[in-house]
Amino acid sequence: MTSGAAGVNRTNGSNGVSGGLSRRERVRAGTVEEIKHAALGLIVEHGSANLRFTDIARSMGMTPPALYRYFADRDELLTALVADSYDGLSGALAATRDTVPPEDLDGRFLATCTGYRAWAQRNPERFALIFGSPVPGYAAPEDGPTVAAGRRVMEHVAEIVADTAERGRLGSPLVPDAGEAMLLAWATVHGFVTLEAHGHFDSLDREARDRLFTAQARLAARTAGLAPPEDRP
Repeated sequence: MTSGAAGVNRTNGSNGVSGGLSRRERVRAGTVEEIKHAALGLIVEHGSANLRFTDIARSMGMTPPALYRYFADRDELLTALVADSYDGLSGALAATRDTVPPEDLDGRFLATCTGYRAWAQRNPERFALIFGSPVPGYAAPEDGPTVAAGRRVMEHVAEIVADTAERGRLGSPLVPDAGEAMLLAWATVHGFVTLEAHGHFDSLDREARDRLFTAQARLAARTAGLAPPEDRP
């Protein structure tokens, strides 16, 4: 991707400053983030299909042509937003997983599933952007930042399965192919999270939804050949 925040200046100047961003780079990076924030706000209000540079510029007090200094077009901006969303999800999964000791593989799997659900609840607009209906006319670039970011999310589950196999604790997955088993495990959790995000479980209280989600996570664990996680408080 050609736009976005400028790279890090790693040259040593006469003032002795090493690394970090120049003032011009900081201003540019700040404007890029402001554009992304404005775009997300409009997506919440009107949906991603109706995202237009003219509306973003109006909300920021800029002219539409000025936005093209930062993003080539709407698709490049959407690519940046999708990649950011995947990266945020990946970071949340890692942070939640790492609250559980490395040797507690079952607990780490459950924590990863819980982190996925919690991130979706905290970021409904980003969850909808990356997992909702396709944006008309938009196609993510092949081998671009969205693809790489999406792979990082899936790697969290793959790492736990690999660690379990190395310790000799991996059982037989419901699907013989390991890759397909992990996809099925993710789909099992994702299905619950998506239904919840769209309000289909609103008739249940929070405790009931939590119990159902734990059961779903256990089913996902069995799918991948992992031992069912124990109940956690």
